[in-house]
Amino acid sequence: MTGGVGASGTSRRDYAMGLDDKIDNAAEKLAGKAKEASGRASDDPGLEAEGKMDQSKADLKQAGEKVKDAFKKD
Repeated sequence: MTGGVGASGTSRRDYAMGLDDKIDNAAEKLAGKAKEASGRASDDPGLEAEGKMDQSKADLKQAGEKVKDAFKKD
């Protein structure tokens, strides 16, 4: 059975898409950390700042996912 709807009204597809988003956000944050560390190691302030910005974007996306999750539970 694919695409079923659970007791909460959330379909498996919605759950999978949410999980994919969370994985993508975590990967983006890790990439940002690596970029920041690389910039610091190579004394490249631009790369370091870009890494920090990538991490901030991932954090904002993660916060958005948490808000969406909170509304889904109601």
